[in-house]
Amino acid sequence: MSGDEATKRPRLKIGFVLSRSFTLSAFALFIDTIRLASDEYDRSGRVLADWQVLGSTRHLISSSCGVQVAPTSDFVDPSRFDYIVVVGGLLGRQAAVDDQTIAFLKRADAQKVPLIGLCTGTFILAEAGLMKNHQTCVSWLHYQQFRDRFPDHEVRSDRLFNLDRRRGSCAGGSSSADLAAFIVRQYLGHDAERNALEVLQIEKARTNRDIQVRRPLTIECDDPRVKAVLILMEQSLENELTIDQLARSVGLSRRQLERLFAQKIDVSPARIYTKLRMERAKMLVTQTNASLIDIALQVGFQNTSHFTRVFKGTYGRTPGQMRSHPAV
Repeated sequence: MSGDEATKRPRLKIGFVLSRSFTLSAFALFIDTIRLASDEYDRSGRVLADWQVLGSTRHLISSSCGVQVAPTSDFVDPSRFDYIVVVGGLLGRQAAVDDQTIAFLKRADAQKVPLIGLCTGTFILAEAGLMKNHQTCVSWLHYQQFRDRFPDHEVRSDRLFNLDRRRGSCAGGSSSADLAAFIVRQYLGHDAERNALEVLQIEKARTNRDIQVRRPLTIECDDPRVKAVLILMEQSLENELTIDQLARSVGLSRRQLERLFAQKIDVSPARIYTKLRMERAKMLVTQTNASLIDIALQVGFQNTSHFTRVFKGTYGRTPGQMRSHPAV
């Protein structure tokens, strides 16, 4: 593109923060989408965008697969960037980032610079108190861990990525390219996005309404709304949601959701929800020593009598009988 065309467009500036044992694929797909959008074809010129890997030191940072990356910049003024992207990785006992990094992220927040968590980068932001009052998107693989560590945070694992005011989050993996493409389209336009995706051999970027790749309940269904509701059911066993709430989560009325389930999988949402709760209960009965009241509470029942009746209606035996003779 000509110099005149380039100067008419704002430069998109991204600062990356890499955690210890960061996920290389999430980082590579995001940064390469930005790189390819910045110039035509595969010339890698920083025409429309610029990026830096920021760090408290210039020491090499090891990814989860062992490949190491060196920071290219110290922690400069966060306001130089349009986004700060935190790339997470393995969730271990070791602190993912140092205190200087946390201080830098808080300074960026104070200056109203949008923060994005890739993969488990959302855990780093939440640990720093920077995801409160924002909806967080995580991989289904890390959903329960996020809920356990941050019970007062709103989290979902059905969608690929989410942008909520000055916070962004994504499930990691290939969804990092989808999120980067969305940002490119907003800042640099459709031509820049198309150039990046074509070189990456991605036919079309997915949106923040697309569903994470997972087959819930081993049910084959090609409708993303049904998939999203099934995943939400799996994640809401202890605090059971109403069918109305499940319907609203995908923009439908209760009647529309029930009709959709009947058309797509020939069973009602209520029956599927009960089936899932009973499957979890059966696993807890046969594979743990948890008390019946604890199991009942974990699958959304307030007392053992109601739980026992539903369990027996499903499996033909009470939880106590199944625990005593699981192989019968």
